[in-house]
Amino acid sequence: MPLVPSSYRAPAFLPGGHLQTIYPAVFRRVPVVTQRRERLELPDGDFLDLDWAGGGSRRLVILSHGLEASSRATYIQGMAAALRRRGWDVLAWNCRGCSGEPNRLLRFYHSGASEDLDHVVRHALAVHPAEQVDLIGFSLGGNITLKYLGERKPAERLHRAVAFSVPCDLACSSRRLSAGSNRIYMERFLRCLRSKLRQKQPRFPDEIDLSGLRGVRDFRGFDDRYTAPLHGFRDAADYWERSSSRSCLPAIRIPALLVNAANDPFLGPGCFPREEARESGTFHLEVPDGGGHVGFYAGGGESWAEARAAEFLSAPN
Repeated sequence: MPLVPSSYRAPAFLPGGHLQTIYPAVFRRVPVVTQRRERLELPDGDFLDLDWAGGGSRRLVILSHGLEASSRATYIQGMAAALRRRGWDVLAWNCRGCSGEPNRLLRFYHSGASEDLDHVVRHALAVHPAEQVDLIGFSLGGNITLKYLGERKPAERLHRAVAFSVPCDLACSSRRLSAGSNRIYMERFLRCLRSKLRQKQPRFPDEIDLSGLRGVRDFRGFDDRYTAPLHGFRDAADYWERSSSRSCLPAIRIPALLVNAANDPFLGPGCFPREEARESGTFHLEVPDGGGHVGFYAGGGESWAEARAAEFLSAPN
Protein backbone atom coordinates (compact mmCIF):
# COMPACT_ATOMS: atom_id res chain seq x y z
CA MET A 1 0.00 0.00 0.00
CA PRO A 2 1.20 3.56 -0.52
CA LEU A 3 2.09 5.61 2.53
CA VAL A 4 -1.01 6.79 4.37
CA PRO A 5 -1.34 10.57 4.84
CA SER A 6 -1.87 11.51 8.47
CA SER A 7 -4.42 13.84 10.04
CA TYR A 8 -2.59 14.19 13.36
CA ARG A 9 -1.48 17.64 14.47
CA ALA A 10 0.07 18.04 17.93
CA PRO A 11 -1.33 20.78 20.20
CA ALA A 12 0.57 24.05 19.94
CA PHE A 13 1.48 23.98 23.64
CA LEU A 14 3.43 20.73 23.13
CA PRO A 15 6.26 21.55 20.72
CA GLY A 16 8.71 18.77 19.91
CA GLY A 17 8.90 15.03 20.34
CA HIS A 18 10.08 15.03 23.95
CA LEU A 19 7.15 17.07 25.30
CA GLN A 20 4.72 15.12 23.13
CA THR A 21 6.10 11.91 24.67
CA ILE A 22 6.31 12.98 28.31
CA TYR A 23 3.19 15.12 28.81
CA PRO A 24 0.56 12.40 28.11
CA ALA A 25 2.52 9.83 30.13
CA VAL A 26 2.71 12.10 33.18
CA PHE A 27 -0.50 14.12 33.13
CA ARG A 28 -3.17 12.06 31.38
CA ARG A 29 -5.52 10.16 33.69
CA VAL A 30 -7.80 7.33 32.57
CA PRO A 31 -9.82 4.76 34.55
CA VAL A 32 -8.81 1.10 34.63
CA VAL A 33 -11.21 -0.66 32.28
CA THR A 34 -9.82 -4.20 32.18
CA GLN A 35 -10.69 -5.40 35.67
CA ARG A 36 -11.16 -9.18 35.30
CA ARG A 37 -7.84 -11.02 35.62
CA GLU A 38 -7.14 -14.51 34.31
CA ARG A 39 -3.91 -16.46 34.63
CA LEU A 40 -2.86 -18.31 31.50
CA GLU A 41 -0.55 -21.24 32.26
CA LEU A 42 2.06 -21.78 29.55
CA PRO A 43 3.48 -25.06 28.23
CA ASP A 44 6.96 -24.24 29.57
CA GLY A 45 5.68 -23.92 33.15
CA ASP A 46 5.47 -20.13 33.22
CA PHE A 47 2.36 -17.94 33.14
CA LEU A 48 0.87 -14.81 31.60
CA ASP A 49 -1.69 -12.60 33.37
CA LEU A 50 -4.54 -11.47 31.14
CA ASP A 51 -6.92 -8.61 31.97
CA TRP A 52 -10.37 -8.60 30.36
CA ALA A 53 -13.22 -6.14 29.88
CA GLY A 54 -16.65 -6.97 28.52
CA GLY A 55 -17.91 -10.32 27.34
CA GLY A 56 -19.86 -11.74 24.43
CA SER A 57 -19.25 -9.02 21.84
CA ARG A 58 -18.73 -10.04 18.22
CA ARG A 59 -15.50 -8.00 18.26
CA LEU A 60 -12.48 -8.54 20.51
CA VAL A 61 -9.25 -6.55 20.59
CA ILE A 62 -5.99 -7.79 22.14
CA LEU A 63 -3.69 -5.05 23.48
CA SER A 64 0.10 -5.45 23.90
CA HIS A 65 2.07 -3.00 26.06
CA GLY A 66 5.58 -1.59 25.74
CA LEU A 67 8.90 -2.05 27.52
CA GLU A 68 8.64 -2.06 31.32
CA ALA A 69 4.93 -1.20 31.20
CA SER A 70 1.89 -3.38 31.90
CA SER A 71 -1.77 -3.76 31.09
CA ARG A 72 -2.41 -0.85 33.48
CA ALA A 73 -0.42 1.65 31.39
CA THR A 74 -2.34 4.83 30.56
CA TYR A 75 -2.13 4.24 26.81
CA ILE A 76 -3.45 0.67 27.22
CA GLN A 77 -6.38 1.67 29.41
CA GLY A 78 -7.16 4.70 27.25
CA MET A 79 -7.34 2.46 24.19
CA ALA A 80 -9.39 -0.11 26.11
CA ALA A 81 -11.93 2.55 27.12
CA ALA A 82 -12.19 3.98 23.60
CA LEU A 83 -12.83 0.58 22.03
CA ARG A 84 -15.23 -0.52 24.75
CA ARG A 85 -17.33 2.57 23.97
CA ARG A 86 -17.46 1.40 20.37
CA GLY A 87 -18.51 -2.14 21.18
CA TRP A 88 -15.29 -4.14 21.39
CA ASP A 89 -14.47 -6.53 24.21
CA VAL A 90 -10.89 -6.06 25.36
CA LEU A 91 -8.06 -8.37 26.42
CA ALA A 92 -4.94 -6.57 27.69
CA TRP A 93 -2.14 -9.01 28.43
CA ASN A 94 0.96 -8.60 30.56
CA CYS A 95 4.33 -9.77 29.31
CA ARG A 96 6.17 -12.22 31.59
CA GLY A 97 7.08 -10.51 34.84
CA CYS A 98 5.08 -7.32 34.10
CA SER A 99 1.83 -8.00 35.96
CA GLY A 100 3.14 -7.19 39.44
CA GLU A 101 4.41 -10.70 40.17
CA PRO A 102 7.77 -12.11 39.01
CA ASN A 103 7.49 -14.87 36.44
CA ARG A 104 8.70 -18.34 37.38
CA LEU A 105 11.44 -19.05 34.86
CA LEU A 106 14.92 -17.68 34.33
CA ARG A 107 13.79 -16.05 31.09
CA PHE A 108 11.43 -13.10 31.14
CA TYR A 109 10.17 -11.09 28.14
CA HIS A 110 11.88 -9.40 25.20
CA SER A 111 11.12 -7.51 21.98
CA GLY A 112 10.90 -10.63 19.84
CA ALA A 113 8.79 -12.85 22.11
CA SER A 114 6.00 -13.36 19.57
CA GLU A 115 5.44 -16.90 20.84
CA ASP A 116 3.82 -15.45 23.96
CA LEU A 117 1.40 -13.36 21.88
CA ASP A 118 0.63 -16.55 19.96
CA HIS A 119 -0.34 -18.25 23.24
CA VAL A 120 -2.60 -15.30 24.07
CA VAL A 121 -4.28 -15.24 20.66
CA ARG A 122 -4.86 -19.00 20.65
CA HIS A 123 -6.37 -18.83 24.13
CA ALA A 124 -8.61 -15.91 23.22
CA LEU A 125 -9.88 -17.69 20.13
CA ALA A 126 -10.63 -20.78 22.21
CA VAL A 127 -12.58 -19.03 24.97
CA HIS A 128 -14.15 -15.96 23.33
CA PRO A 129 -17.00 -16.09 20.77
CA ALA A 130 -15.90 -13.01 18.81
CA GLU A 131 -16.38 -13.18 15.05
CA GLN A 132 -13.38 -10.92 14.54
CA VAL A 133 -10.25 -10.45 16.63
CA ASP A 134 -8.05 -7.38 16.22
CA LEU A 135 -4.57 -6.68 17.57
CA ILE A 136 -3.05 -3.42 18.81
CA GLY A 137 0.50 -3.06 20.06
CA PHE A 138 2.54 -0.18 21.42
CA SER A 139 6.33 0.18 21.12
CA LEU A 140 7.83 -3.22 22.17
CA GLY A 141 4.30 -4.67 22.07
CA GLY A 142 3.90 -3.29 18.55
CA ASN A 143 7.13 -4.96 17.46
CA ILE A 144 5.89 -8.26 18.90
CA THR A 145 2.54 -7.79 17.14
CA LEU A 146 4.04 -7.11 13.70
CA LYS A 147 6.58 -9.92 14.07
CA TYR A 148 3.81 -12.33 15.10
CA LEU A 149 1.75 -11.40 12.04
CA GLY A 150 4.66 -11.84 9.66
CA GLU A 151 5.74 -15.20 11.03
CA ARG A 152 2.46 -17.08 10.89
CA LYS A 153 -0.54 -17.73 8.72
CA PRO A 154 -3.30 -15.67 10.39
CA ALA A 155 -6.00 -17.47 12.33
CA GLU A 156 -9.37 -17.52 10.59
CA ARG A 157 -10.98 -14.87 12.84
CA LEU A 158 -7.98 -12.55 12.95
CA HIS A 159 -9.20 -9.36 11.28
CA ARG A 160 -6.86 -6.32 11.45
CA ALA A 161 -3.95 -4.89 13.43
CA VAL A 162 -2.53 -1.50 14.43
CA ALA A 163 0.89 -0.77 15.93
CA PHE A 164 2.06 2.56 17.35
CA SER A 165 5.59 3.88 17.95
CA VAL A 166 7.36 0.67 17.01
CA PRO A 167 11.17 0.21 17.06
CA CYS A 168 10.91 -2.20 14.15
CA ASP A 169 14.69 -1.93 13.63
CA LEU A 170 15.97 -2.62 17.13
CA ALA A 171 19.63 -1.86 16.44
CA CYS A 172 18.70 1.52 14.98
CA SER A 173 16.39 2.32 17.89
CA SER A 174 19.02 1.27 20.42
CA ARG A 175 21.56 3.65 18.86
CA ARG A 176 19.01 6.47 18.92
CA LEU A 177 18.15 5.90 22.58
CA SER A 178 21.83 5.94 23.49
CA ALA A 179 22.09 9.59 22.44
CA GLY A 180 22.63 12.07 25.25
CA SER A 181 19.31 13.79 24.54
CA ASN A 182 17.53 10.54 25.39
CA ARG A 183 19.35 9.82 28.66
CA ILE A 184 16.17 10.39 30.71
CA TYR A 185 14.41 7.51 28.93
CA MET A 186 17.41 5.18 28.99
CA GLU A 187 17.93 5.66 32.72
CA ARG A 188 14.28 4.95 33.45
CA PHE A 189 14.27 1.74 31.43
CA LEU A 190 17.54 0.51 32.91
CA ARG A 191 16.41 1.29 36.46
CA CYS A 192 13.33 -0.88 35.97
CA LEU A 193 15.26 -3.68 34.25
CA ARG A 194 17.92 -3.71 36.99
CA SER A 195 15.18 -4.05 39.59
CA LYS A 196 13.72 -7.07 37.79
CA LEU A 197 17.11 -8.76 37.67
CA ARG A 198 17.69 -8.14 41.37
CA GLN A 199 14.32 -9.73 42.16
CA LYS A 200 15.10 -12.77 40.03
CA GLN A 201 18.74 -13.31 40.99
CA PRO A 202 18.18 -15.03 44.39
CA ARG A 203 16.23 -17.79 42.63
CA PHE A 204 18.88 -18.19 39.91
CA PRO A 205 22.20 -17.29 41.58
CA ASP A 206 24.30 -19.38 39.21
CA GLU A 207 22.76 -17.93 36.04
CA ILE A 208 22.47 -14.20 36.91
CA ASP A 209 25.62 -12.30 37.83
CA LEU A 210 24.81 -8.84 39.19
CA SER A 211 28.40 -7.66 39.53
CA GLY A 212 28.86 -4.50 37.51
CA LEU A 213 25.13 -4.15 36.82
CA ARG A 214 25.12 -0.50 37.86
CA GLY A 215 27.78 0.19 35.27
CA VAL A 216 25.55 -0.89 32.39
CA ARG A 217 24.58 2.38 30.69
CA ASP A 218 22.74 1.46 27.50
CA PHE A 219 20.78 -1.29 25.78
CA ARG A 220 23.83 -2.71 24.05
CA GLY A 221 25.46 -3.34 27.41
CA PHE A 222 22.28 -4.72 28.98
CA ASP A 223 21.28 -6.88 26.03
CA ASP A 224 24.82 -8.25 25.56
CA ARG A 225 25.08 -9.25 29.19
CA TYR A 226 21.52 -10.27 30.09
CA THR A 227 18.79 -10.23 27.43
CA ALA A 228 20.74 -12.20 24.82
CA PRO A 229 22.15 -15.05 26.96
CA LEU A 230 18.95 -15.47 29.00
CA HIS A 231 16.89 -15.91 25.84
CA GLY A 232 19.12 -17.93 23.56
CA PHE A 233 20.78 -15.22 21.48
CA ARG A 234 24.50 -14.94 20.80
CA ASP A 235 24.80 -11.27 21.75
CA ALA A 236 22.93 -7.96 21.48
CA ALA A 237 23.45 -7.73 17.73
CA ASP A 238 22.05 -11.23 17.20
CA TYR A 239 19.08 -10.45 19.46
CA TRP A 240 18.29 -7.21 17.65
CA GLU A 241 18.56 -8.78 14.19
CA ARG A 242 16.41 -11.81 14.96
CA SER A 243 13.82 -9.91 17.00
CA SER A 244 13.24 -6.85 14.79
CA SER A 245 9.87 -6.93 13.06
CA ARG A 246 10.96 -5.00 9.96
CA SER A 247 12.08 -8.13 8.11
CA CYS A 248 8.67 -9.71 8.79
CA LEU A 249 6.55 -6.90 7.32
CA PRO A 250 6.40 -8.19 3.72
CA ALA A 251 4.87 -11.45 4.95
CA ILE A 252 1.93 -9.87 6.82
CA ARG A 253 -1.31 -11.20 5.32
CA ILE A 254 -4.03 -9.20 7.07
CA PRO A 255 -4.48 -5.40 6.93
CA ALA A 256 -2.01 -3.86 9.37
CA LEU A 257 -1.23 -0.21 10.09
CA LEU A 258 2.04 1.05 11.59
CA VAL A 259 1.95 4.61 12.95
CA ASN A 260 5.41 6.02 13.76
CA ALA A 261 5.75 9.75 14.41
CA ALA A 262 8.52 11.51 12.51
CA ASN A 263 9.63 13.21 15.75
CA ASP A 264 9.60 10.08 17.93
CA PRO A 265 12.77 10.38 20.04
CA PHE A 266 13.07 6.58 20.30
CA LEU A 267 13.16 5.86 16.56
CA GLY A 268 16.00 6.19 14.06
CA PRO A 269 15.72 6.17 10.25
CA GLY A 270 15.54 2.37 10.07
CA CYS A 271 12.21 2.41 11.91
CA PHE A 272 10.28 3.96 9.00
CA PRO A 273 9.75 1.07 6.54
CA ARG A 274 8.51 3.05 3.55
CA GLU A 275 9.58 0.60 0.86
CA GLU A 276 7.84 -2.30 2.60
CA ALA A 277 4.61 -0.27 2.67
CA ARG A 278 4.87 0.74 -1.00
CA GLU A 279 5.34 -2.87 -2.08
CA SER A 280 2.72 -4.52 0.17
CA GLY A 281 -0.94 -5.10 -0.39
CA THR A 282 -1.68 -5.33 3.33
CA PHE A 283 0.92 -3.33 5.28
CA HIS A 284 0.19 0.39 5.74
CA LEU A 285 2.62 3.00 7.12
CA GLU A 286 1.51 6.35 8.52
CA VAL A 287 4.13 8.92 9.58
CA PRO A 288 2.60 11.97 11.28
CA ASP A 289 4.94 14.92 11.70
CA GLY A 290 4.30 14.92 15.46
CA GLY A 291 3.15 12.64 18.23
CA GLY A 292 6.34 11.69 20.04
CA HIS A 293 6.61 8.16 21.42
CA VAL A 294 3.20 6.67 22.30
CA GLY A 295 1.91 10.21 22.71
CA PHE A 296 -0.51 11.52 20.06
CA TYR A 297 -2.16 13.79 22.62
CA ALA A 298 -5.34 15.45 21.36
CA GLY A 299 -6.02 17.94 24.15
CA GLY A 300 -8.45 16.03 26.36
CA GLY A 301 -10.81 13.09 26.02
CA GLU A 302 -9.58 10.42 23.65
CA SER A 303 -6.11 10.51 22.19
CA TRP A 304 -5.76 10.72 18.43
CA ALA A 305 -4.27 7.21 18.44
CA GLU A 306 -7.44 5.78 20.01
CA ALA A 307 -9.71 7.31 17.39
CA ARG A 308 -7.32 6.34 14.58
CA ALA A 309 -7.13 2.72 15.74
CA ALA A 310 -10.92 2.44 15.93
CA GLU A 311 -11.20 3.91 12.43
CA PHE A 312 -8.72 1.48 10.90
CA LEU A 313 -10.09 -1.57 12.71
CA SER A 314 -13.66 -0.74 11.65
CA ALA A 315 -12.86 -0.92 7.95
CA PRO A 316 -13.89 -4.13 6.17
CA ASN A 317 -11.22 -6.51 4.89
